[in-house]
Amino acid sequence: MSEQQRPTILLEEKQRVYRELGIVKADFAARGWFPGTSGNLSMRVGDYAPDRFVFAVTASGKDKAASTPEDFLLIDETGKPCEPTALKPSAETLIHCEIYRKTGCGAIFHIHSVYNSLVSELFWDRRAVPVEGVELIKAFNIWDEEAVIDVPIVSNFADIPRIVPEVTDRLDPRIPGILLRKHGIYAWGRDAFEAKKHLEAFEFLFEYVYKLQLVRGR
Repeated sequence: MSEQQRPTILLEEKQRVYRELGIVKADFAARGWFPGTSGNLSMRVGDYAPDRFVFAVTASGKDKAASTPEDFLLIDETGKPCEPTALKPSAETLIHCEIYRKTGCGAIFHIHSVYNSLVSELFWDRRAVPVEGVELIKAFNIWDEEAVIDVPIVSNFADIPRIVPEVTDRLDPRIPGILLRKHGIYAWGRDAFEAKKHLEAFEFLFEYVYKLQLVRGR
């Protein structure tokens, strides 16, 4: 994207987004959701069009329990840095690009937990985690009584570009999240607050589903 095409990003807007991401990062790190520097966070900055947008993303390989001036960088819709920098974006930035392109959301949070990894393998054969009648489904603005949802699961390839077409095919407009097999959950929302709400709901539901399977002896 050329400088002429790129959305104008005000300094104070970038600072606000970095500050919000820093708060979320510290919160999730305290919960143990970034083991071994895993996981990544992003938030959109400035105007949006499906083929023209900018977002802030966590830098690759950083200890997310620490706060430094090098935690985040700005990326365009192709996954390339918008500013001169020696920092590298998260290895999974292309997945963020595709989710922004398809949904127009404002924030995407990706974390690794034991339960989201377990259910992604437990239900891999059906390519989705079924959740039936649990109250927290309402966190996704689904208000049907005894609602049933399926959280999509996609393959986890070391070659990230191979994952992107599956993400494109499997995104469900009703479900603000997608699982990578034995890897983790991507959850998104209009802003950081909503993305965090969705992520917390997914984590509760995954733990519920897994423990329900144990109770049923499966």
